[in-house]
Amino acid sequence: MTQQRSPKRERIENVIRTYFDGCNEANIEKMLSCFVPDARHYFPRGAPQGPFLSARAIAEGWKRAVETWGSYWTIDVLLIDEGRNEAAMEWTHFKTRTGLVLRGAELYSLNEEGLITEIRAYYASPTSNPPVNHELGAFDYAARGYPLEPPVRLDH
Repeated sequence: MTQQRSPKRERIENVIRTYFDGCNEANIEKMLSCFVPDARHYFPRGAPQGPFLSARAIAEGWKRAVETWGSYWTIDVLLIDEGRNEAAMEWTHFKTRTGLVLRGAELYSLNEEGLITEIRAYYASPTSNPPVNHELGAFDYAARGYPLEPPVRLDH
């Protein structure tokens, strides 16, 4: 028995897959069609490109990656929460000109029309020496209600 997929779920999946197709094709217009104009794409703190702070910056950044490194991305796992207009995805980024492979996960937020408003990227990475906090650069954790300190433990 196959499960019926809702139109909203299909729309979320389609926009994310269209976005990745646009990335792989270095097609700026295709990528732009997936975003609100002021979309944000956050990366781990210290990422050389910094955050992309508009749909155009996102599209132009990935076009440059294809032109520079021969970048190609795959969607390896895609989970959709249609009630929250969010998705989580595990991906692989092949930099074909250098032989480098990056793996990571992203969280997607979409508006009611099904356009991407925000992407938060997390890379699979080794710990650094000296140790540093592994957080997104330019992401306002406090304003979003994320904990900034560990909870007080009553058992210690």
